[in-house]
Amino acid sequence: MQTRDPFPENEALIVIDVQNDFCPGGALAVAEGDQIVAGINDLMAQFQTVVLTQDWHPAGHSSFASSHAGQSPYSVIDMPYGPQVLWPDHCVQGTGGADFHPALNVHAAHLVIRKGFRPGIDSYSAFFENDHSTVTGLDGYLRARGITRVTLVGLATDFCVNYSAVDAARLGYAVSVDTGLSRGIDLNGSLADALETMAEAGVVIK
Repeated sequence: MQTRDPFPENEALIVIDVQNDFCPGGALAVAEGDQIVAGINDLMAQFQTVVLTQDWHPAGHSSFASSHAGQSPYSVIDMPYGPQVLWPDHCVQGTGGADFHPALNVHAAHLVIRKGFRPGIDSYSAFFENDHSTVTGLDGYLRARGITRVTLVGLATDFCVNYSAVDAARLGYAVSVDTGLSRGIDLNGSLADALETMAEAGVVIK
């Protein structure tokens, strides 16, 4: 089988949260989340910079419904940084659910960005926590590597992929999202809203 030439050095692949808890059987499973893994592995081989993100919550994180008396998963509360969806407990540090999917080629990654580890704030984006000001360090890393273009894949399209793509575009990167290698939760129409938001931000949707 003929393989395409690698992407240029100024392009990076960012693989969002391909973790056990977001795959079928996990605590916050995204339908067909495991079906994108093989394609992501193939795509990794074409990029000279590959970044993985990993949701990495402490037990009792403020984004968990179980941390708020009387609240149920998928309800929304107001936090100091804005509205917050309350999730089932997921991707707790050191648990199997927080591990990357076993078939994901983690050895191809040049950097792993862990996010959501601060107890009082959630973090969807690979670039910022949900206050939109606390940085993860990814922007500095990419700029130091001379990266100007990024492609995003992973889980979930309408949350962490969406937030990461929009932030990347606002930071000045040329951004594309491969929806064939992403899957969404689609919570009350969130997938359509996310695709519209990304397009308005200048993200190329593939």
